[in-house]
Amino acid sequence: MMDQISAHFRMGWPGFTLDLDLTLPAFGITAIFGQSGSGKTTLLRCLAGLERASQGRLIFKGEVWQDEHSFLPVHKRPLGYVFQEASLFPHLSVLGNLRYGLTRSKTAQRVSLDQAIELLGIGHLLERRPDRLSGGERQRVGIARALAVSPRLLLMDEPLAALDLARKQEILPYLERLHDEMALPVLYVTHSPDEVTRLADHLVVMENGRLLAHGPLAETLSRLDLPIRLGNEREVVLEGVIAERDATWHLARVDFDGGRIWTRDRGIALGHCVRLRVPSSGVSLCLNHPDDTSILNILAGQVEGIADDDHPGLTLVRVMIGKSAVLARVTKRSVAALALQPGQTVWVQVKSAAVTE
Repeated sequence: MMDQISAHFRMGWPGFTLDLDLTLPAFGITAIFGQSGSGKTTLLRCLAGLERASQGRLIFKGEVWQDEHSFLPVHKRPLGYVFQEASLFPHLSVLGNLRYGLTRSKTAQRVSLDQAIELLGIGHLLERRPDRLSGGERQRVGIARALAVSPRLLLMDEPLAALDLARKQEILPYLERLHDEMALPVLYVTHSPDEVTRLADHLVVMENGRLLAHGPLAETLSRLDLPIRLGNEREVVLEGVIAERDATWHLARVDFDGGRIWTRDRGIALGHCVRLRVPSSGVSLCLNHPDDTSILNILAGQVEGIADDDHPGLTLVRVMIGKSAVLARVTKRSVAALALQPGQTVWVQVKSAAVTE
């Protein structure tokens, strides 16, 4: 398929085997998520051609990059690679580092150098040497360098892992711009829940060198049959638009497919698209519309499924609100008391204080 990346890799070392067979969309950002040692970086290196799996197949938009008969070396694959450390040449200026990559690129220019500089906001840094850049600035230059060679595929291996929280918050908006403004497929390795929920369209979850789950982000996070946890508990992501702001109480209303949620106002402009993280512990269910409650968000929904949680006394309930799914973490006692079952109409209460962006 011309809009897909089809990959199969099997290779092993003592104590670890990578064994994956998956098809990914060749558009948007795909987050490759998992704990340290799950094989995320090994997968990325196989995709780049830096590792040659004993059994490997890679087809990018209909083009065979690797199979049992052929292997396209890394320098002939039209891709950019962003590592955890930018690894800039210390004797060259920022502009010199960017131009060095261009001189070695044989790819037709799909991304101009000026476009890469503007996208990453590094125009004021061009004459500086790497030792005069902050960690966040160095990584932005590294990303611009990867873009300047006009890749058809961008691989990013935990690009924010070496940065402190402040530098991560500095660079995330630029990665969001990359997502919004460039029609470039990105495979993004991370173990950060924040990066997954802010950036990813598609999610791949790895465990011990194998594929645990993959699919569209919201759909995959709301599945009951797999224990997909980005952080300490199960949560879902809702995409919506800032529709109203309440300056008196410092709240913002987000409209999504199925309803609306009030959450903390973070100063985002009206009409701006946002993603909301809704933890299962911040959701409760009732059979009748509550008239006297501190919870601002009360939405009509329908129970779609019920599954055991990790603790024997707890249950996860998947509820559809329009076309959007939320998870409620409740006790089994409550499920029995309400006689909850699939297909049942319920009222969903979502705590504003529990919702984050």
